[in-house]
Amino acid sequence: MTTRDVPTPHGPARVHRTEPDGAPRGTLLLGHGAGAGSDSADLLAVADAACAAGWAVLRVDQPWVVAGRRIAPAPARLDEGWTAVVTQLRAAGGLTGPVVVGGRSAGARVACRTAAALGAAGVLALAFPLHPPGKPEKSRAAELAQVDVPLLVVQGGTDAFGRPAEVEAALAGHPGQVQAVPGDHGLKKDPGAVATAAVDWLGTRLAT
Repeated sequence: MTTRDVPTPHGPARVHRTEPDGAPRGTLLLGHGAGAGSDSADLLAVADAACAAGWAVLRVDQPWVVAGRRIAPAPARLDEGWTAVVTQLRAAGGLTGPVVVGGRSAGARVACRTAAALGAAGVLALAFPLHPPGKPEKSRAAELAQVDVPLLVVQGGTDAFGRPAEVEAALAGHPGQVQAVPGDHGLKKDPGAVATAAVDWLGTRLAT
């Protein structure tokens, strides 16, 4: 694994890159949630499994994490930081094959909102926060609906931010897929199941 800092309008982001043996089948970029950086159990499991399956994987720490702050900034600033990283990596020739953007929770929202502008080939959303706990009326379904490329949402069966059936209902009429896995919003109960769902989808929908 290699690590490098990438400048953004809000300070440096940090990119942790793992490369497969041989030429990559594609590139998977993963963002983190609002509570921690890119070393959560689900992101690490997905990164390891995707790399073993032939994908280059880049886990991105947003500038607020690199700076040691505890509270994530507004969504627009997250989008700006993420977009700056992906744009610079692409300009430097650092993204090979189909580029899939994704992440967990807040990072999944960022990926959905920016996928079209970044020309992503797919979106991998882990623990998408469909609504705040106990407030289904404050739905973020529009962020899922704007994704016009292959979409997989991997959702914990007891996720208080939206259970799998709620996400499926939000995606009615949309080609996106939902995969239920054991656990809650943290996806800590069975990271292996999260990784298997992600890699199976990458292989069937986005193989080159």
